[in-house]
Amino acid sequence: MATNELQTLVLTTLDKEQVIENSKDLHHAGQPVEQLTLLGVLNSLKSKDMVDYSAIEVEVWTLTEEGEQVAKEGSHEARVFAAVPSGEEGIAIADIQAKLGEAAKVGQGKAFKNKWISKKGAQLVRLVETIVDQTQKDLQEIQTTSTHTDAKLLAELKKRKLVDKQKLTSYKVTKASAFSLEVKKEATEITYDMIQSGEWKTATFKKYNFDAAGVAPPTGHLHPLMKVRQEFREIFFEMGFSEMPTNCFVESSFWNFDALFQPQQHPARDAHDTFFIKDPATTDRFPRDLMAKIKTTHENGGDTGSTGYNYTWKEEEAGKLILRTHTTAVSSYMLYQLAEKTKKLGVFNPAKYFSIDRVFRNESVDATHLAEFHQIEGVIADKNLTLGDLIGFMDVFFKKMGMSKIRFKPTYNPYTEPSMEIFSYHEGLKKWVEIGNSGMFRPEMLLPLGLPPDVRVIAWGLGLERPTMIKYGISNIRDLLGHKVNISMIKEYPVCRLDKKMGKELVGLSE
Repeated sequence: MATNELQTLVLTTLDKEQVIENSKDLHHAGQPVEQLTLLGVLNSLKSKDMVDYSAIEVEVWTLTEEGEQVAKEGSHEARVFAAVPSGEEGIAIADIQAKLGEAAKVGQGKAFKNKWISKKGAQLVRLVETIVDQTQKDLQEIQTTSTHTDAKLLAELKKRKLVDKQKLTSYKVTKASAFSLEVKKEATEITYDMIQSGEWKTATFKKYNFDAAGVAPPTGHLHPLMKVRQEFREIFFEMGFSEMPTNCFVESSFWNFDALFQPQQHPARDAHDTFFIKDPATTDRFPRDLMAKIKTTHENGGDTGSTGYNYTWKEEEAGKLILRTHTTAVSSYMLYQLAEKTKKLGVFNPAKYFSIDRVFRNESVDATHLAEFHQIEGVIADKNLTLGDLIGFMDVFFKKMGMSKIRFKPTYNPYTEPSMEIFSYHEGLKKWVEIGNSGMFRPEMLLPLGLPPDVRVIAWGLGLERPTMIKYGISNIRDLLGHKVNISMIKEYPVCRLDKKMGKELVGLSE
């Protein structure tokens, strides 16, 4: 039925009857009007203020294809009973299955339950001579009335897939303020010709639908890593931290290793752990006076009270350019700048720094490891800080990430002493899982930088990729970062919101 024909039917019926009580009674050419098509016509007429309507929703029971067959031919159990002849001989079970097919399997059980038939060896025999096929009668009643008084029966028939419940929607239609038998064509915009002729003065314009969804403009999308990164940044900012500049991926071995009191023969400085720059391969752009202090501290401890590492420190080794292996290289430079500022002002001001940026390790790539990843790092410098301050601050920081039960375990780091691994109890896994590393920077690192002797620095760090993989349900890190990333994935993933409780968002953290 064409739209204009349906519009005419609605308008002429309204003109004659004043109201359409239920649109299910509307017929065209002897057939009921399809309600979904009618809804489109009603919406069009309503937008012109010609009609108004309200929905009428009713739930009805209808027969499935199998149910219609049972209503016509009888239930499975009745057909089984009819196939069993009277008398003691009965019929072989194999024969009845061949005769009725799938209906035999269903019908036999029901017929046994109703005590219509019984098994005699390999034969089925009748127990009664006549039956009442109540199932067929019930289905015929539902077919006629679209319901049944026995709700329990309806549930059973639905379980047997003989009936199904449907929601039918029809409409009550009334006249509106601009009702007319003629549907005027509405203009959608003012054209040049309309202005020239003056037609726009008398034209009827289509109303704007301000509730309609507009076309989404093409825009950029934040990568999931950047969404989670922003959540961590907000935590640091609300705790009074300043963000360190980490935009330089290439770093000297001096700031990456030597300034952190990491010996030049340490395995982490080998080519199998670190990416070295080929051209230019070296630099000498670091403070000479600081270099002299660090050289002395490495060789014999200098003025730190340490014995150092007792080896000959080489400037050429410190000058090698690398892709930074951790953002702590930036932390060491920022602490040096803090020390220089303290000398200039003559007074020390406490500082809180953080960074979240990319670092590089010469590692084998697999589902959970890449040669590049992001490190989250926090540093606090103040006078007379203790291990208790570090533990207390860690408790507050990780609670803001949703982790309320925190434990610490002693460990070893080259440039922190004491050092601690951080664990949190995972309610989902029912065990303690490692979530980060922490410690207090050693005097052999801080004193050569020029910080006052009573200044202590506490620091901690964790990765960004693992929380992101957990948050978005990504099992392979190569699907998150690298050349195999699906660009459409970046568009589809929602904004990150870290839950304020330890729960399913950390499932798999220990894997």
